[in-house]
Amino acid sequence: MESAELFKKVRKIEIKTRGLSNHIFSGQYHSVFKGRGMAFSEVREYQPGDDIRNIDWNVTARLNHPYVKIFDEERELTVMLLIDVSASNQFGTQKTLKQEVLTEIAAVLAFSAIQNNDKVGVIFFSKTVEKFIPPKKGTSHILRIIRELIEFRPAQQGTNLTEPLRYLTNAIKKRCTAFLLSDFLDRGFEDAIKIANNKHDLIAVRIYDEREMELPDVGLIRARDAEADKQIWIDSSDRRVRRQYNNWYIAHNEYLNDTFMRSGVDVAKIATNQDYIKPLMGLFRKRSARR
Repeated sequence: MESAELFKKVRKIEIKTRGLSNHIFSGQYHSVFKGRGMAFSEVREYQPGDDIRNIDWNVTARLNHPYVKIFDEERELTVMLLIDVSASNQFGTQKTLKQEVLTEIAAVLAFSAIQNNDKVGVIFFSKTVEKFIPPKKGTSHILRIIRELIEFRPAQQGTNLTEPLRYLTNAIKKRCTAFLLSDFLDRGFEDAIKIANNKHDLIAVRIYDEREMELPDVGLIRARDAEADKQIWIDSSDRRVRRQYNNWYIAHNEYLNDTFMRSGVDVAKIATNQDYIKPLMGLFRKRSARR
């Protein structure tokens, strides 16, 4: 991609997603994703009702009067974006590819995070971890992430969700907030997602296209499996073929719902033809209500 064209794309995404972050998500993000730690602020005289576990015994002994430590919540968080760059995301039947929706959502989350004075890092993954961008602050860092999202070309085509989840668990030592953005066309990651969510605060963002839900009756279709890089012919006029596909989709959907529930991971489901603001705001409100 030419530099001028890349700059225009980055700028377009920046204007749209920064605006959404400023006017819609910033307050919700700030209230939901607060710092988990507590930082020492000052000491003051003990007052009835204060937690005796916070008594500063050194100051108390020196001044011969009980004093307690006051703590402020640490505002700074680390936010990790685990972004699926596999070939299946280059699909979309509603004028927008899954990858394009995924890119915009990642940008909105990243801009919301830096407005909250948080650090943002990225793990690009396909069948393996393709690239790791360490957490940093600043607008220039977010623009670099957007550039990477637009022009990154993975070495592998398939999807293996276990790999980025294991990488997150091992590479990020301190508890962070992590968003796993994918179409989730994979299985067998139950243990990895549970372990990752026990160590970190993990949220799933599932992108899908409505055409993936059922096979249309349009006769003989030449389809391409992007992740296996092969073409196949499908007789969509055959009722058994359509039913078989529909049964697979229902079973996979149930598998994902069960996996998210058992691991305690919140999930937002977003279609390519859907405005992603509503489901993201719904996710934020749901988490805020539990605090």
